[in-house]
Amino acid sequence: MNPHEYNALHVLHVLSALVLIGFTFYAFAAPAASRKSVMIWTGVSSLLIFLTGIRMWQGIYAFAGGWAVVKLVAWLALSALAGMGYRRREKAGLFIWVALALSAISVVMVYIRPF
Repeated sequence: MNPHEYNALHVLHVLSALVLIGFTFYAFAAPAASRKSVMIWTGVSSLLIFLTGIRMWQGIYAFAGGWAVVKLVAWLALSALAGMGYRRREKAGLFIWVALALSAISVVMVYIRPF
């Protein structure tokens, strides 16, 4: 993989992850009127995370490593949390902890790569 492509993908991936996490937390406390814009932002950032992550996984590791599958599951669950936050306001505290745990698992999988 070209180093410039890798750097661009990595920056876009991390920025998209920050946007997804930020808007997910915002969804837990935002008024119901903001749902459409929040869902647009989380959807676009989630798609960018998926596309850049798959390309980096393919280009660098040739789809090897179970740690990336764990990251995919964490990404899918984190992507679903914003919509769930609007539907179940009474469980916002639980969803915040779940989002923090999923984010921590994703970061650990990147740096440790246990399997």
